[in-house]
Amino acid sequence: MASSELSFPTGLGTSTSDTISLLGQDLAADLMGKVGFGELAFWLVAGRRPSAGEVRLFEAVLVALADHGFTPTAIAARLTYLSAPDSLQGALAAGLLGGGSRFLGVTEDCGRFLADTLVAAGTEKDYDVIALDAVRKARDEKRFIPGLGHPVHKEQDPRTPVLIAIAEEEGLRGPHLRLFEAIGRVHPSVLGRRLPLNGAGVCGAALADLGLPTDLLRGFALLARCAGLLGQLAEERRRPIANQIYLAVDRNAVYEPLPGTRED
Repeated sequence: MASSELSFPTGLGTSTSDTISLLGQDLAADLMGKVGFGELAFWLVAGRRPSAGEVRLFEAVLVALADHGFTPTAIAARLTYLSAPDSLQGALAAGLLGGGSRFLGVTEDCGRFLADTLVAAGTEKDYDVIALDAVRKARDEKRFIPGLGHPVHKEQDPRTPVLIAIAEEEGLRGPHLRLFEAIGRVHPSVLGRRLPLNGAGVCGAALADLGLPTDLLRGFALLARCAGLLGQLAEERRRPIANQIYLAVDRNAVYEPLPGTRED
């Protein structure tokens, strides 16, 4: 096939010798200096320009997920930078690769859980009834409910009420957030203990209420954490600690035979 016959449709970015087009806009004339990065990220994925209220909630989610201290993602990035200071991209990638079911991935897991639960509920509109059924089912199947509980914030995740309040103020407190709040109300009667709704879970609920694809929600968590990891690496350059972490583990390693092995 001749190159002139090739066609690769895209609604994102194209360029000519003197122009760049993005989302049907002239990048230089229409977007640069006029559209914030958060708004652009939303637009790129959703295929529509968000309202001011949607941008506010979306960017609040990104801020909530950017950094949470010396988490495994931050430590991995710092240690990789220690090992390969010539590879900033490797250090960033190392941190991002740690976004899974325990850290960052909860955002997507929770959004998908809530979306699936709402679909299964059909015409039922009482969120407490839907939540009670979902919690009982998770208990009977011995599954964790994504977004319920936090290793540090035992009483309340400080991000949770703020995100819910912003969603309420902007008229964006939709079914996913309302269901998640209902889970927070009803789960103690089923599980016999009270667990906080964590910030990552609320972020997933808020993103789902914004109409963003649940299968891509982890990507937004990684987008936010990329900024946090870059900050971690900048601080590592100013005030290095990665070598201390490495030496603390290495110098305190104790040999123990593997279980079931014999040493003569």
